[in-house]
Amino acid sequence: MAKTSPAEFINQVRAEGRKVVWPSREETVRTAIFVGIMMLILSLFFLGIDTLFGAVMRWLLSLA
Repeated sequence: MAKTSPAEFINQVRAEGRKVVWPSREETVRTAIFVGIMMLILSLFFLGIDTLFGAVMRWLLSLA
């Protein structure tokens, strides 16, 4: 495997960095809103599941 000098490595990193396509502000905001909504939906779902399982476990333990 050929060794790469530090200067050549930096040049390669810069070249790859120029190829990156960054999202626009609108895309970033839209994605952040989507993530927030999904986080809320999933947190409510798991709260419901946890509450249901907790109630079932309390019921089962009350039988003992």
